[in-house]
Amino acid sequence: MANIKSAKKRVLITKRNTLRNRSIKSALRTHIRKFEAAFAAQDVEEAQARLRAALRALDKAATKGVIHRNTAARKKSRLTKRLNALLNEQQAQQA
Repeated sequence: MANIKSAKKRVLITKRNTLRNRSIKSALRTHIRKFEAAFAAQDVEEAQARLRAALRALDKAATKGVIHRNTAARKKSRLTKRLNALLNEQQAQQA
């Protein structure tokens, strides 16, 4: 354990920030998992709604510094690409 007052304070702040980061990351993973479930069920409208929520969560996590902004951009791109592939597949079946 730290002996210096400023070091003790840093320990407390680190614990607080770790809890916040863990919470944000957990919520982010939940949003992505829900999108993937809707995607797997081939439910386009549900997947679109879940994608919007996932993109919002990714932006928030990147803004707060929980994940790097390039990581957020990469994940957003991959999720959007998957939804677009599903939409194209649906349109091809209808045509």
